[in-house]
Amino acid sequence: MTHALLAIDVQNDFCPGGALAVAGGDEIVAGINTAMAGFDAVVLTQDWHPAGHSSFASTHNAALMSMTEMPYGPQVLWPDHCIQGSTGAAFHSDLQTNRADLIIRKGYNPEIDSYSAFFENDKTTPTGLEGYLRTRGIDKLTLVGLATDFCVNYSAVDAAKLGFDVSVNLALCRAIDFDGSLDAAKSGMAAAGVTLA
Repeated sequence: MTHALLAIDVQNDFCPGGALAVAGGDEIVAGINTAMAGFDAVVLTQDWHPAGHSSFASTHNAALMSMTEMPYGPQVLWPDHCIQGSTGAAFHSDLQTNRADLIIRKGYNPEIDSYSAFFENDKTTPTGLEGYLRTRGIDKLTLVGLATDFCVNYSAVDAAKLGFDVSVNLALCRAIDFDGSLDAAKSGMAAAGVTLA
């Protein structure tokens, strides 16, 4: 089996001091760097939103973390974060980005959010990651990164649905844990056949 490490959104805006900070988000960086050496390939994802993205609460003059209905389904309205080219969108400065075989950007379509590394939130528009992994002969994935209950969760479930052997290293993830989202994500990942390590 060819085994890839998929490090999700280890970006400044998801670390302490960022626009959508995940508690302890910076604590996992050193561990991810160390883990990279044990894999056949390393893929990094990068949330990459245009200003005024449809998932931003400010775009709708709505309350932060409120829900709205989009053509593709329910959508959390987030603080403005990971705006293309901004310091917040940059990878954490300690992350060894030069070890990555591929950096895949997501969420750049202004009309649709993209939690998963594999599909936009309509669950049908692909990012191209699956094709890359298949052509590299990669069939096993370990996911780490931010945040456990959103982008890691969606990526892991999609990877399992696509037939990859998927595990999530929870020690190298941190969660937003908003309104029970972490427990729900763990249950959903386990039900999809994802190994939680």
